[in-house]
Amino acid sequence: MSVRIGIGHDCHRLAIGNHLIIGGIEIPHDRAAVAHSDGDVLLHAVTDAILGALADGDLGDHFPDSDPAHAGRSSREMLLEVWDKARQSGWHLVNLDCTVMLERPKLGPLKARIREALAELLGASPDQISVKAKTAEGIGSIGREETVEACCVVLLRKGGEI
Repeated sequence: MSVRIGIGHDCHRLAIGNHLIIGGIEIPHDRAAVAHSDGDVLLHAVTDAILGALADGDLGDHFPDSDPAHAGRSSREMLLEVWDKARQSGWHLVNLDCTVMLERPKLGPLKARIREALAELLGASPDQISVKAKTAEGIGSIGREETVEACCVVLLRKGGEI
């Protein structure tokens, strides 16, 4: 049996818009993430964490923003492609712990929905996934509503029970 830990982080600038996508959920908002893909900061962090656990580069290595094929691409597709590769190599999710940092909108009422969406994407149980939301209480680029950030840690296992 083998276990691996991966850490993922992502951030995006915010600009005038009409929604954010976080964890595969479209959230009405007066701002949107500025990104080459659909800008789902949480799914980008999760994908990077899985790639880290696999020791297989990062999101930019697999889906470079210099490639026009990825313009507007769904972060769900990117995560599923990486997760499929991990599963085919025999890796299974033990748990995923995520934090999203955003001043507004408040994500508290949406955390359970985001958690369930992540569980569905990863073929996991919601009790294997934690989603936390933090504000910056008006401090820094997050507090000024200029950016959104996400970080997460994933634990994968290959083989028997932990």
